[in-house]
Amino acid sequence: MTLTAPTIDFAKGGGLAPAIAQDAATLQVLMLAFMDAAALAETAASGEATFYSRSRGGRWRKGETSGHRLRVVSIEADCDSDAILLKVEPMGPACHRGTASCFADAAAPGIGRLGLLERTIGERSTGDGYTARLLQGGARRIAQKVGEEGVETALAGAGGGADELCAEAADLLYHLLVLLKARGRSLDDVMQVLARRAEKKS
Repeated sequence: MTLTAPTIDFAKGGGLAPAIAQDAATLQVLMLAFMDAAALAETAASGEATFYSRSRGGRWRKGETSGHRLRVVSIEADCDSDAILLKVEPMGPACHRGTASCFADAAAPGIGRLGLLERTIGERSTGDGYTARLLQGGARRIAQKVGEEGVETALAGAGGGADELCAEAADLLYHLLVLLKARGRSLDDVMQVLARRAEKKS
């Protein structure tokens, strides 16, 4: 993947600009660091997040010691061109304390858990676990499971308890994401369809 570094006004910050790393799949904010022009250029060239450490007085590539690197998907500037947003794929926890984010202990809170689930499905697509066996069974079998879970969710919604409905809906979402994986599609593809529909309505 070729990354393009946006134009940043580093002079505003005395040669540095704040850089936010955000999980590309879950949209969870992982960390805040700083970049100088050389760190930004190195990030774009290498595809891995490189920052400027104010305490060390030099550049450092995230994970060069721990191995928990940040693979960069995209680099964007804010509206004033003095801050940087990195969409990344984390290869391990982003925080030195061992948590996914420097801002919270929980990994992918809220709706972001769907993105984390999709990533987990990808990681478990091989082997002998349930997810791998589902994928080995092919799209038809997975589609059948989606149908079964859809019916169970509908029945729980019509006459079951609220907790039962949530449990069945969770099963449905999981199997739906496995079906998307089997067909070579992702949750982001579905989100793009929803975005296009929203644009038409507006």
